[in-house]
Amino acid sequence: MVNPDGYQYTHTTDRMWRKTRKPNSGSTCVGTDPNRNWDAGFGAAGSSDNPCKQTYHGPTPHSESEVQSIVDFVKSHGNLKAFIDIHSYSQKLMYPYGYTKTPCKDQRDLHDLAGKVISNLATMYGTPYRYGSVITTIYQASGITIDWAYNQGIKYSFTMELRDTGRYGFILPANQIIPTAKETWLALKTLMQHTKD
Repeated sequence: MVNPDGYQYTHTTDRMWRKTRKPNSGSTCVGTDPNRNWDAGFGAAGSSDNPCKQTYHGPTPHSESEVQSIVDFVKSHGNLKAFIDIHSYSQKLMYPYGYTKTPCKDQRDLHDLAGKVISNLATMYGTPYRYGSVITTIYQASGITIDWAYNQGIKYSFTMELRDTGRYGFILPANQIIPTAKETWLALKTLMQHTKD
């Protein structure tokens, strides 16, 4: 869980809360989008400099303790091979980049692997996923987790957007939780086995 304070807030106050809970200096609006706070295209298109917006990027890269904790872990570990960022919703598997249309140097390998991963995911329930770079598959997003991870040398950096494609959106019915977990685990095992091999 990357954003425990924000997660707690979803249970007490605002079910659809996205940001952290740290106050913003000079604003009555609270929080920063932890998936726009990374030092990878920070502050560019696909994020906001308005503290009241859902995609507010924060004052500086890694200004959020939640993000800095992961940065510290990754840098101190020094030998990570894969980095998976799991979100909802839209049924997509994406690789870098989100902040630029310039293809990452491993695009062909990542694209081929993404195709294999979603094919294996679909063997369980037939759930269709789209795949590609973030900017070409969903939208431009700057300062995101996987772009930063990839730029740190973690080749297999992916974002998964889980079920569904919009019928229920962020409020997925409880009866879809276990099937979503099962197919996602199958996808993750495929990715992990490829990374190991």
